[in-house]
Amino acid sequence: ANTLSFLAQLLRYRLAEEGPADIRIGNVAADLGIVTGSGEVTFSLESGSDYLKIDNMTGELSTTERRIDREKLPQCQMIFDENECFLDFEVSVIGPSQSWVDLFEGRVIILDINDNTPTFPSPVLTLTVEENRPVGTLYLLPTATDRDFGRNGIERYELLQDVFELQVADTLDGEKQPQLIVKGALDREQRDSYELSLRVRDGGEPARSSQAILRVLITDVNDNSPRFEKSVYEADLAENSSPGTPILQLRAADLDVGVNGQIEYVFGAATESVRRLLRLDETSGWLSVLHRIDREEVNQLRFTVMARDRGQPPKTDKATVVLNIRDENDNVPTIDIRKIGRIPLRDGVASVAEDVLVDTPIALVQVSDRDQGENGVVTCTVVGDVPFQLKPASEGEGEPQNKRKYFLHTSAPLDYEAVRDYNVVIVAVDSGSPSLSSNNSLLVRVADTNDNPPVFSQAVLEVSFPENNLPGERVATVVATDADSGKNAEITYSLEPSPLSPEAPGGLFTIDPDSGDVSVQAVLDREQRDTYEFQVTARDKGVPPLQGSATVVVRVADRNDNEPRFMQDVFTFYVKENLQPNSPVGMVTVMDLDKGRNAELSLSIQPSEHDQAAGIFSIENDTGTIYSTVSFDREQQTSYTFRVKAVDGGEPPRSATATVSLFVMDENDNAPAVTFPSNSSYTVLPPSSNLRTVVATVVATDADTGLNADLNYSIVGGNPFRLFEIDPASGVVSLVGKLAPKHYGLHRLVVQVNDSGQPPQSTTALLHVFVNESLSNATVVESQVARSLHTPLAQDIAGDPSYELSKQRLSIVIGVVAGIMTVVLLILVVVMARYCRSKGKHGYEAGKKDHEDFFTPQPHDKAKKPKKDKKGKKGKQPLYSSIVTVEASKPNGQRYDSVNEKLSDSPSMGRYRSVNGGPGSPDLARHYKSSSPLPTVQLHPQSPTAGKKHQAVQDLPPANTFVGAGDNISIGSDHCSEYSCQAGSKYSKQVREPAGRPAAGPPAQPSPLISAH
Repeated sequence: ANTLSFLAQLLRYRLAEEGPADIRIGNVAADLGIVTGSGEVTFSLESGSDYLKIDNMTGELSTTERRIDREKLPQCQMIFDENECFLDFEVSVIGPSQSWVDLFEGRVIILDINDNTPTFPSPVLTLTVEENRPVGTLYLLPTATDRDFGRNGIERYELLQDVFELQVADTLDGEKQPQLIVKGALDREQRDSYELSLRVRDGGEPARSSQAILRVLITDVNDNSPRFEKSVYEADLAENSSPGTPILQLRAADLDVGVNGQIEYVFGAATESVRRLLRLDETSGWLSVLHRIDREEVNQLRFTVMARDRGQPPKTDKATVVLNIRDENDNVPTIDIRKIGRIPLRDGVASVAEDVLVDTPIALVQVSDRDQGENGVVTCTVVGDVPFQLKPASEGEGEPQNKRKYFLHTSAPLDYEAVRDYNVVIVAVDSGSPSLSSNNSLLVRVADTNDNPPVFSQAVLEVSFPENNLPGERVATVVATDADSGKNAEITYSLEPSPLSPEAPGGLFTIDPDSGDVSVQAVLDREQRDTYEFQVTARDKGVPPLQGSATVVVRVADRNDNEPRFMQDVFTFYVKENLQPNSPVGMVTVMDLDKGRNAELSLSIQPSEHDQAAGIFSIENDTGTIYSTVSFDREQQTSYTFRVKAVDGGEPPRSATATVSLFVMDENDNAPAVTFPSNSSYTVLPPSSNLRTVVATVVATDADTGLNADLNYSIVGGNPFRLFEIDPASGVVSLVGKLAPKHYGLHRLVVQVNDSGQPPQSTTALLHVFVNESLSNATVVESQVARSLHTPLAQDIAGDPSYELSKQRLSIVIGVVAGIMTVVLLILVVVMARYCRSKGKHGYEAGKKDHEDFFTPQPHDKAKKPKKDKKGKKGKQPLYSSIVTVEASKPNGQRYDSVNEKLSDSPSMGRYRSVNGGPGSPDLARHYKSSSPLPTVQLHPQSPTAGKKHQAVQDLPPANTFVGAGDNISIGSDHCSEYSCQAGSKYSKQVREPAGRPAAGPPAQPSPLISAH
């Protein structure tokens, strides 16, 4: 078993401080006599391991890395014997397999080394020495300290000065005490301080030392007394000065210095109130306020103050202080209100009858102020608009200014009904600066007398009461007030007839005499009577009683018990077509016998069965005006029928409806449309036609009605010879002039169709009449008609235009021949040559007379006839025995031939072919075929005549359409015709099919019209 044995033996070792690590201290095994080396016995350090360590196998004890400082070890701080500073440790010796363990205690004595320098408590040491001290006086000096001990501690002191002497004494505890000894007389007046060098050394090897400055101060002795600047101090202090307010400073002087010259101030002969109210600063001598001083309690303070130095023994001096308390305006005036005479006054309330006389005193007012002088002079007044005023109670001159008495008088009559209570506020103001004031109030209650009748708040009370009421229902409550009180203010009510309505209200209305509730006893009907008026009388119970009255007007309020009613069941309106959208078209009138909201009607349009009015009409709710949202067109719809509904605003609402019939009146908004003839057609008229022969009938229609569709016809152009006239009503064109040779050819009549509207509208159409015995070549006529469409309407196309010119020139030639018989044959030949040359020159140009024209037959010259004609009959040749055919160029430049005849060239007219024929000649037009239709022209929106506002131009079928005043537009041919080369204003046409054939009757459909403005 393991055994643990304790050995009483104590291991001891010695070790110097501040050594490095791993310093060998001793061998525990050797000191204990234990043999080591076999490894069976081991060592373990059980305590002291902070600074020590042991080798487990050898038992060698050494230091650790932690440095050992003897002066810092806690157990050595208070040890002054170097042999008693040690470190304790415990070491255990452990047997094999710890079969036994022995524990040993050890101690390491720490040896001191000279590692600390002796130091003084301060680098500068101060010593106070009194002047006049005898030589040899000894003063203890502060000692130095050294943390080392023994010979390493303090060994000696040195003084580096010869004025004083240093003596070192050994104390009982073994320390050295330095002492300073005075070597000569000290005089503060000559020198008041000395600075000496004091050095201390220890006994170590090597020795350590330090030094300090020893400052010796020579002090004074108390040989002078304090002295005040003056013996009496006097000052004024305002009362109520705040604590801390300085009053005055007492000053005393002492010739000594130090404590002997330090003066403190204290109260001398002073009362308890002085010490309570004032504070005296001991150091500065300032006298200040400790507590507020009230002049009304203390008006002057008198006391003494002592000045005392701090010498031993102290010396003193004294002065007298007189403090006068100055009055401040710190007291407000006081107002005391008391009764006077027989008028009672209790708890601040005085009861005064309203019939009291003016200038009657009702109360006594006393005003006082505790302040003095101007601060106590008080002025008293009544504030506010009250019928009271103050008057002095006495006029004596000996009355003090700060205490006065006044009577409170009435200054105006009192009226209980006007004002029942008066709060009389009396204000007192003193004359201080700033002034102080106070106030007090007296409640004056006016006693009532019966002098007021009952009064209604309204002279006329208007009440709204709904009709169809229940009998006995309350209508209103009337209330009258009486300014009096008590019995004089108790009121009873009754009904009386109104002056404006003498009917007695008793049968219909009643009133409660106490509450004033007015009730109705019958059912009211506003539609029979809407207003009732009567009078209510209110009487008080005074003696004698007084009364007042008011008029009650009951206005019967409406209920929704009547339906709206239209003035007519059916409203019929007539409006013109083309009316601007949102224009009024009619007004319906509807009424409701009810009033107010019950009569506020809401109107709406109700669609008819066919819904023809849906979205077209709207109605204005306030006026009943019906508006259209579209512009009417009579030609599309002539009438509208719908219903208007009126709904009132009652609860529940009531409604009614009425029918509205609207008829659209015609406006002249359509121009006549010419259905026959078309502009490109023509009529053949034989020259032998009799007068009044019907040439053609112009047929026109108008989409309007009435006068707007009443048409009249007139020829406005193309009839220079007055050969034709038209019936204004039927449009029948008749021959009224005799036809002559000059009339042969194409006539273009400009026919205008006007309606009778306001303003009228018109349409212009072209009627082509070809005067000739027969139609030899229809193609040529069609070509002439086509050229006519490009000729301005101002230019007439009527027969042969060169007939008159040829006749005039022939007359000139005959005259020249008859007048100049002696002219040689050469001149005749020349004239004839000119005449013959003019026959074949240029074609027809607009505005220029030529010898030839396509619209007249050419006269035959026997000398120039072809030979094949000689075998023919020699009778009169028919018109147009030679038909001129206009040939257009092919697109590729080739020319067309007609009946295999050669074409003659003309620089101005193109190429023509003259074909002879008689009355029996066949119509060559049926053998004439053109591979190219008539040229196409542009459409323009101008009117052929710009004279009238509403004028339309007869439109051709799609093959021929006039669309307005044309420009200089070519017909597209390679050659110019008479009506296109020089015309300034032409019509254009658009060719969509071959030119028209001779007209035999009106076309199947009317030609469309294009309006020109």
